[in-house]
Amino acid sequence: MAAIPFGIGVPQGWRMDLVEISDPVAKYEAMTRVAQESDRLGFDSIWLFDHFHTVPVPTQETTFECFTSLAGLARDTQHVKLGQMATCNGYRNPALLAKMGSTIDVMSHGRFILGLGAGWYQHEYVAYGYGYPETKERMARFREACAIVHDMWTQDTPEFKGKYYEINKPINEPKGVQKPHPPLWIAGGGEQVTLKLVAQWGDGCNLGGTDPDAVRHKLDVLRGHCDTLGRDFNTITRSYSANIHILENAANGEAETAQARGDISYADYARTRFVGTAEQIAERLRTYTDLGMNYFIIYLPRVAYDQTQLQRLASEVVPLFQ
Repeated sequence: MAAIPFGIGVPQGWRMDLVEISDPVAKYEAMTRVAQESDRLGFDSIWLFDHFHTVPVPTQETTFECFTSLAGLARDTQHVKLGQMATCNGYRNPALLAKMGSTIDVMSHGRFILGLGAGWYQHEYVAYGYGYPETKERMARFREACAIVHDMWTQDTPEFKGKYYEINKPINEPKGVQKPHPPLWIAGGGEQVTLKLVAQWGDGCNLGGTDPDAVRHKLDVLRGHCDTLGRDFNTITRSYSANIHILENAANGEAETAQARGDISYADYARTRFVGTAEQIAERLRTYTDLGMNYFIIYLPRVAYDQTQLQRLASEVVPLFQ
């Protein structure tokens, strides 16, 4: 089996993962320390969310903006790739987004990944004045945006006139460092639009969820789109996102997870993430590599406050996939 790269979700507040730190500067530095430790430990990438308000409900708590944070982390790290899972197309003009990505790719000396999605968090759309188009329109905008980003990264004088977006020979120099262009990862599992866009434009994709049958089906759909468009399925990075809690002792799971899960029962906590020893975690992850996934993006509990889970992932789980 080929080595499987691992990426790390960095705490930025969206998941209420910085609330125990009161000072905003200290919050930002906690995020930076996780990114730097991920870099030191040899992880392949770090990832931020492109959101403005916390989940599961909006609160008056910190959520650091994705692209400004990513630009800072580009200069505070040396080796890890830098991505978003996923950029909300509705929040930025796609031509500007391509320009921002090109700039971060240069700032990072060629480590930028653009993870792009159609967007879904209605509360943010409305609060920030974007409106909230119906799903059909958001997907149509997303389709046009993928084409524009690709053209901005591959053409000197791109032109595009769609229903929602239009560009007229914008200059995007430098286009980035990576050749032929920074990777474009298209997020989501929509079978009629999103996975077809992956086959057409995507260098990578991202799926989540704990149901292997659902993942198998999505990959089959993607293979079908690739066959239709004449695209080699194996040229696409197929990433799987997972929430993980590594236990020292499987028999002591309830106690070991108590601080991370708070008021959530152990049964509910374990139902929504992979909980187990390093070997048990690896066994569950292999289910997805066996299906055809070849990249993992991992979210760990409480890493803003304690990096033990991050270090154990690097020393106990990752080596089982190399």
